[in-house]
Amino acid sequence: MGSEGTYDDAGAAAIDLLRTAAPVRPDADHLLTTRTGLVIVDVVNGFCTVGAGNLAPVTPNKQIEKMVEEAGRLAKVFCDRNWPVFAFLDTHYPDKPEPPFPPHCIIGSGEENFVPALEWLENDPNVTIRRKDCIDGYLASFEKDGSNVFGDWIAKFQIQTVLVVGICTDYCVLDFASSTLAARNIGRVPPLQDVVIYSEGCATFDLPVEVAINIKGALAHPQDLMHHMGLYMAKSRGAKIVDRIILE
Repeated sequence: MGSEGTYDDAGAAAIDLLRTAAPVRPDADHLLTTRTGLVIVDVVNGFCTVGAGNLAPVTPNKQIEKMVEEAGRLAKVFCDRNWPVFAFLDTHYPDKPEPPFPPHCIIGSGEENFVPALEWLENDPNVTIRRKDCIDGYLASFEKDGSNVFGDWIAKFQIQTVLVVGICTDYCVLDFASSTLAARNIGRVPPLQDVVIYSEGCATFDLPVEVAINIKGALAHPQDLMHHMGLYMAKSRGAKIVDRIILE
């Protein structure tokens, strides 16, 4: 018990030090408008529902629960106003592994589907769903003919700002934001101007070092630290980071 307290204190001190040395200062509160589209990244059972799979939390997790709550709240706002929503669902075939990760979100397992609180999105006409088989949702939106489903969605609704929520802050959210910003910079997703990440609507997983050392090939992944780093790296790529959303 004493060693756990010492570790917790040391971990909290390290995170505080990092936040001081590499702060992520929120941009101005984001005002939702009709030119904003909501992007929901991988809020699926395999990443969010306790015990649902190899990459799901093993116990209830407050950061993930808050992310699911905020994603659902914003989705309801958008759908009630008939504003566009784009949802990525991590989905894999069993014979196509995604190293270095163990099998996850396999088709037919149930892991690849929305968490129960968001299942209603499957039947909402405002929602475009893209099942993706790689970390980066922008790349996963390409069709064989070279078209891009996400880019087409941006053009169809003339979206100037995408508001991003989901999991994991430092993996799928970060990679999607980075690729989308790169595409914006070279004129591939007009009329998109801004990628805004809502920090309270994002989460990542927790794999403490004392657990990781007993898993072959695993890297420690302290949740609060890596959530911060995901936001930091996204901001360094040009994303805007906000911690408050204001309705028009």
